[in-house]
Amino acid sequence: MGKCKIEEVNPKEILLENILLIMSGMTFGKKDAMQIVGGEKRLTDLIAAGKIEAVKPTAKQNGKWFCNAAQVLKHCRNARKLNLI
Repeated sequence: MGKCKIEEVNPKEILLENILLIMSGMTFGKKDAMQIVGGEKRLTDLIAAGKIEAVKPTAKQNGKWFCNAAQVLKHCRNARKLNLI
């Protein structure tokens, strides 16, 4: 037997880590990223703070943005609805 013994396995954290690893090579456009994080202001604030990498390869006004999908998913808005009874 090995010296290291895993006491607890958290399948939720493993699943999240796998999703983020797969999505790290993918990108979202600005519109999709805005919907995921909760709005344009929040997205631009996250980009300005360096928490989301965004690239706009063309200098044109209507050029497409490419936002790192894994970083967008890390900062997604809370989609749960509060049920107050």
